[in-house]
Amino acid sequence: MERVKVARLEGTYTKFMDKVEKCDLLILDDFGLFEFDNITRQAFMDIIESKYDRSSIIITSQIPVNKWHELIGEGTIADAILDRLVYSSHRIKLEGESMRKNKMKNIKNYN
Repeated sequence: MERVKVARLEGTYTKFMDKVEKCDLLILDDFGLFEFDNITRQAFMDIIESKYDRSSIIITSQIPVNKWHELIGEGTIADAILDRLVYSSHRIKLEGESMRKNKMKNIKNYN
């Protein structure tokens, strides 16, 4: 989302969105780590709208989906975004300890 803000400030937002629209797969990693402000909220809506029913999006998050509405904020926009994401998605919920935590355990046990 920082790239989106920079593109808006530099006047390259349309060019940035064209790139996003043309990609076959968009991966949003660690979704929800930062609060949405008006710029990122609208940009996220633009991104989801440009990809909806055209190509795939993978979103990874440690935030449960039922908390996304509050995270996105601005009820009407959050409704629109989640309507496009949630009802046309396949969710995979991973459980158990963090892979990073397991990796560190294995490294410590090896030493």
